[in-house]
Amino acid sequence: MLFALFVSMLAGLATAIGGAVVITRKTLPRPVMAAALAFSSGAMIMVSMAEILPKGVDSLAAALPEGQAMGLAYLSFFLGIGLVLSIDRFLPAPLNPGETEGREDELASPSGQRQTTSLLRSGLLVAIVLGLHNFPEGMATFFATYTDPTMGLTLATAIAIHNVPEGIAVAAPVLAATGSRVKALWWATASGLTEPLGGLLAAALVAWVLPESLFGILYGLVAGMMVFLAIDELLPAAWRYQTDKHQTVYGMIAGLGLVAFSLVLFAL
Repeated sequence: MLFALFVSMLAGLATAIGGAVVITRKTLPRPVMAAALAFSSGAMIMVSMAEILPKGVDSLAAALPEGQAMGLAYLSFFLGIGLVLSIDRFLPAPLNPGETEGREDELASPSGQRQTTSLLRSGLLVAIVLGLHNFPEGMATFFATYTDPTMGLTLATAIAIHNVPEGIAVAAPVLAATGSRVKALWWATASGLTEPLGGLLAAALVAWVLPESLFGILYGLVAGMMVFLAIDELLPAAWRYQTDKHQTVYGMIAGLGLVAFSLVLFAL
């Protein structure tokens, strides 16, 4: 059990590696910011659509006919989108990075006050949503490792690879907004701390067999939340920083490609 908890913790703390990648640079040129944010967007979309959502369908299929399982997983996906959209619309402005009037003029300079506020909000909301995303992953990693250590290590390695760009997605805007490497690394690390917390909950419930369908709904919700966040937060942020349209395009393709490669690698 302790080994399973340790594996969950290591997978979650990979977000700190992404934060370290960001803070070790003395400056963050606009093209680098654009590419990093677009890379993270592509990675989040690919892992959501190619891994998390299909996992939801498979989990639900253990208790429901295939068509119903797919329908419930997709419904959960759009409910996840609706959840983040509700946060985006109804929380007070200091917690809402998506609503910025007069964006073109106010965000012309990354060092400007409005741009700084927008970036900080984006970074914190990304950290919150990724924290929610990492919680069920921590539970899944624990159960996989507890059942089969080899399978658990494989899953944890794949999750760790995915968590590195997630750490970048949190740390890059926080560093640009605050200039504090400590805050950037902290928030990047904190976004992954819910993964070992999920492992702890799984350990507490290890004697009780959780319904497979519950994981299916959670996976659907998480996939929808991540896709919405990538489209509504990360891509617009990348566009604001790009000095050439191809920076965002290439960054996003690289994110899609890295996750696709990792999925194929661990399926072999």
